[in-house]
Amino acid sequence: MPHLGPLEIVIILLIVVLLFGVGRIGRIGGELGRGIKEFRKAIQEDSNDKADKPAGKAEDKAPAKDESRTAA
Repeated sequence: MPHLGPLEIVIILLIVVLLFGVGRIGRIGGELGRGIKEFRKAIQEDSNDKADKPAGKAEDKAPAKDESRTAA
């Protein structure tokens, strides 16, 4: 796979600026940053929730009852 040199990167950036405009690129960057921040926050909260729960509860390990075998 060929590598992109500095000239190719500049050309791609110029095309993107011409297509979207500088203002819209700034908004897209801001929205992307907020999305990444919220994603990291959710991951952190999820890992904190898992750390708060004790591992290996007896009720979690108990097999589920099969109610279809009940005597009538």
